[in-house]
Amino acid sequence: MKIIGLTGGIGSGKSTIAKVFKSNSVPVYDSDSSAKILMNSSKKLKLKLIECFGSSTYSNGLLNKKYVSNLIFNDSIALNKINSIVHPEVFNDFKQWKSKLNNDYVIYESALVFESGSYKSNDYNILVTSEFNLRVERIIKRDNIKKDDVLLKINNQWADQKKIPLADYVLKNSSENENRKIVLSLINHFNSIFV
Repeated sequence: MKIIGLTGGIGSGKSTIAKVFKSNSVPVYDSDSSAKILMNSSKKLKLKLIECFGSSTYSNGLLNKKYVSNLIFNDSIALNKINSIVHPEVFNDFKQWKSKLNNDYVIYESALVFESGSYKSNDYNILVTSEFNLRVERIIKRDNIKKDDVLLKINNQWADQKKIPLADYVLKNSSENENRKIVLSLINHFNSIFV
């Protein structure tokens, strides 16, 4: 089974693109959502995170998102540390998920395909890009946060210019109709080479 990485910076619209793949019967593993679930359900992961970041990491048994967000978006060392703890667990979960499927290929959606190095394990990688100001606007609206906080989040990820040379396909997120056409074209392409 082939693995196609789907990535893009925060607010680029990668989840919107993933929905188009899903609506066309392509299995999509959402690593960001899985990471959130695992950080709340895996005892092993909880213990590692508490060991690294202290007891304030969890409140009433659930991840203290505000505390963790403040840690990682103000400290690149903390961000790298949390990624080094969480991403191996997420990748193990992905392998288990994939083993239950009988498809020719799957989509591995993750904001950090390139930053984590997981792109090297994928057969192909799709990078979703979008205009910078549009990304900022989307994140402010979606997360109800200030522009300065948005810029911190964006700056904690690699710039598109660094990712583009590593991507096999670059999809510029535009209109819903255009996105659908491009994804359908990619599905036809992948079906022709994998099926």
